[in-house]
Amino acid sequence: MNQTVEENNLGLKDDYLNAIRLIERLHRQFLEVVKGEIDRLGVRDINNIQALILYNIGDDELTVGELTHRGYYLGSNVSYNVRKMVENGYLIQERSTHDRRSIRVRLSDKGKDVRDKVNEILELQSDKLAETGINSEQLQYTGAVLNRLERFLLHTFGYGPAR
Repeated sequence: MNQTVEENNLGLKDDYLNAIRLIERLHRQFLEVVKGEIDRLGVRDINNIQALILYNIGDDELTVGELTHRGYYLGSNVSYNVRKMVENGYLIQERSTHDRRSIRVRLSDKGKDVRDKVNEILELQSDKLAETGINSEQLQYTGAVLNRLERFLLHTFGYGPAR
């Protein structure tokens, strides 16, 4: 029996919505794991989002705008998070010597400690992930599909991350 175009599109729509829900749920679960691990390590003055921002900054020195442009932070209150991390000693903030309006941030020693802890968390997760049978090729394929979905939304409808 041949399916009509409408039936095919209905299945595709349902699969698309399910994938979006799974992505959101997976992201929330990942954040909860990071939160649990940093809590277990005794880090109380930083949240999971901020810990991931520190991890993503790494050894770079960036402007606040670059944090969002590079996809290191997707929320709307990046300035608040940066300010809290500066106040708590995780980030060092300096005005750019070339453009006095621009503020650059880099990790302090305390920030580097958290970055290293997050790296350990991700290493442990990678080791455990290998035990599930999920391999690098599967994750690369999944990433490629997600990148195509992102481009689809951005280019087809003009919505997507500001990159």
